[in-house]
Amino acid sequence: MRKLLMMFMLLMTSAAAFSQTGDKEAVKNVLNSYKTAIEKLDTTGVVTLFVKDSKIYEQASDEGTIGHYLEHHLGPELKEFKTFKFSDYKVDVTIAGDYAFSTETYIYTIILAKDAKEIKSQGVATSVLKKTKDGWKIVQTHSSFRKAK
Repeated sequence: MRKLLMMFMLLMTSAAAFSQTGDKEAVKNVLNSYKTAIEKLDTTGVVTLFVKDSKIYEQASDEGTIGHYLEHHLGPELKEFKTFKFSDYKVDVTIAGDYAFSTETYIYTIILAKDAKEIKSQGVATSVLKKTKDGWKIVQTHSSFRKAK
């Protein structure tokens, strides 16, 4: 009986670890989809990565929901860029039940469309995601940046 109980406990621990690994990868896929859209300068479909009442914060400013942010900030901004590339990208994800907490660090390089000026910045973003019936969705995200060294 003791062996059976031990085997059951090991099996449950393994299943939980496997599930958490799968969830971490799923969260990373959502974050990567958002990053890829920005690099493509095309936010088509990005809204589906977020919950309806999401909150976006950038440089200590409340940008509203993802829809508002895309319409009034990011969308028009991306039209001014020739390219937007991320490098030195790292992501850390912690799963806690139906929530995930992420920290992304990166360098981004922007080339402006009007004069080919290069802007290089070091950035960090923290996000909270929620597991929904439709998969992991971003609830809120906050990003900040400074001139790259």
